[in-house]
Amino acid sequence: MRAALVRVAGQERVEVLNGFGTRPLGPGDVRVRVRASGVCHSDLSAMTGVLPNRKPFVLGHEGAGDVVEVGAEVVSVREGDHVIVCWVPPCGHCDFCLRGEANLCTEVFVPTAQNPNFVIDGEPVYGMCGTGTLADEVVLPWQCAIPVPADVPYEAAALIGCGVTTGVGAVLNTAGVLPGSTVAVIGCGGVGVAAIQGARIAGAAEILAIDPSQDKRDLVPRFGATHAVAPDEAKAAMKELTGRTGFDYVFECVGRSALVRQAYDLTRRGGSVIVVGAGSRDDTVSFGMNELFYDNKRILPSMYGGADVRLEYQRLIRLWRAGRLDLESMITARLPLERLDEALELLRAGTAIRTVIEL
Repeated sequence: MRAALVRVAGQERVEVLNGFGTRPLGPGDVRVRVRASGVCHSDLSAMTGVLPNRKPFVLGHEGAGDVVEVGAEVVSVREGDHVIVCWVPPCGHCDFCLRGEANLCTEVFVPTAQNPNFVIDGEPVYGMCGTGTLADEVVLPWQCAIPVPADVPYEAAALIGCGVTTGVGAVLNTAGVLPGSTVAVIGCGGVGVAAIQGARIAGAAEILAIDPSQDKRDLVPRFGATHAVAPDEAKAAMKELTGRTGFDYVFECVGRSALVRQAYDLTRRGGSVIVVGAGSRDDTVSFGMNELFYDNKRILPSMYGGADVRLEYQRLIRLWRAGRLDLESMITARLPLERLDEALELLRAGTAIRTVIEL
């Protein structure tokens, strides 16, 4: 079968090769035929080494497909089920899961990420985040395959697997945005646009989108942004929209310390800064002790949107069915696996909201 291979950190082009196999199916595993996989900024971060991953690895972590085989002990899914691949699956019984923080569970994620999912020419190959959705098939623990109704398009389901859950969840779960509030979103890729939609769903009155790409700024009003500006225009927009006080909630959806600092400066006293983007371990941000005390702003990291996927995926599908969550319009390009490098270039250029690879 085909898969997209990353051999070393810093690799700019992905090798799409034939001849891959999967690891053997265990009693608690499922085999998924991948039909669609979103290309996320985290994929670039994994290629550059900003996000660590064992190498060599198959790229991709945002996918959907069909179950084609199940292990002897699997009862949660059956052959033929449509599923979303989840890279942070809850085990259901650890302390995090029991206290309602399933997005922090590592009981399944860690062993899956530390063991190879694929093989080529007799050599083991890992999967990105323990998955590797830019492949024709992948074998995963059953917890990583979340069933969804068969009428949900594969492309839309794939986006729910990471970007949409992360962005919408950051608004509804982590921040708890209130109706009538003011919101700013820094970075309008797939996660940022999902956060904009989440703010619209939550009833925010003003939603400012901040992104250097004019293409994205032209697109975001359809998702609920009331205003869109370039980064150097954000402070003036804040003054105009909030009467100089700052936004109630500011979402940083890129993963850079300078933008977290910008988010803090755009937030009102007593407001919330939500850190959604996944950044580098050595990229640090500084705050003065006096400003932290005096400003009383909440800094809220949002790992995977604070979501328990066993419930969250279905909530997002209900919002999509109701016409309140636009998934199809987030896809600005559709490409076959052999043109993956074009998708990565669109991502580097910052012009595409989401490119979906159709397998």
